[in-house]
Formats: sequence, C-alpha cells, structure tokens
Amino acid sequence: MIIDVLQLEGVAPSDIDAEAPLFGDGLGLDSIDALELGVALHKRYGITLSPDAEDNRRHFASVHALRLLIAGRRTR
Repeated sequence: MIIDVLQLEGVAPSDIDAEAPLFGDGLGLDSIDALELGVALHKRYGITLSPDAEDNRRHFASVHALRLLIAGRRTR
C-alpha cells in the first residue's frame, strides 16, 4: 500500500524493512506522505486518525507499527 499510494518508483516491498523508520533516515517520507497514507488508511480500512493525535507518531513509526494499527482498528 505504501509503495502504491506514494508512487515510490523503483521500490519493492522487499526493499522496505518493516522495523525501519518511515520518516527521516528510514524510508525518508515527509508530512505530505503521512497525510496521503492517512487518507489511504481511511479509504482502504475505514481507519480515521485525528491530525493532532499524539499517537500518530507511534502509528507511523514503521511498517510494523502501521500493521498493528490496521489490525487493531480495521473496520472493513
């Protein structure tokens, strides 16, 4: 989903370490990417995140963290 939504050309799922940070030194995503991922989570899984929620940093920390968020809140 991350690769498709963010149109990361030349990146394969196997290139992404599930424990590596999504932002900064890891995959190098930025705040716009976080917004796009949030919209995709809502469309695909029915997950709604508040833009000012303190948990967002934890949820978007890594692929593994996103996986836990989806598993815990999935409505579709």
